[in-house]
Amino acid sequence: MLAQACWPEPGDGPPPPLPGFVHSAFAPLVAAAAGRCLERRPSPAPAGSRCAVVLVSAAGDRPSALHVRSTVAAGGRVGPLFFFQSVPNSVAGQVAARWGLTGPVVCLSPTGDPRADATAEGELLLYDGDADEALLVLIDEAPDATPTGAVAVLLGGGDSQ
Repeated sequence: MLAQACWPEPGDGPPPPLPGFVHSAFAPLVAAAAGRCLERRPSPAPAGSRCAVVLVSAAGDRPSALHVRSTVAAGGRVGPLFFFQSVPNSVAGQVAARWGLTGPVVCLSPTGDPRADATAEGELLLYDGDADEALLVLIDEAPDATPTGAVAVLLGGGDSQ
């Protein structure tokens, strides 16, 4: 493991707003945890290295999906931002673009332990040579489906967690 971070950590309030994402804390939590983790990298990534982004969420951005569903059911018009925001890999792609990460982007809905599933996917990407590093981002939800926090872990070649 090269680095790890959470959002929130002691002293944190809500995550910073993320341009292009509205209504839900899902995308801002993912971006905040990922950014914090990448900032904690002990040394810069070697030139030409590829870092995968693996986003792990049981249901994606459920608050936004529920908003879209209720708006459509009521005959309302859904704002255009919800078109791409409703796809969990949109925030993973935003993280990759913002940080210049050039590896694959993968979204998982865990079938078992979320951290174990994320680590297995990250290690597979490293082992297969698809990436030199893997940024794992796991997002938690409260029972009412409100995103409550995110954890990011940066794995490097040779890691085994």
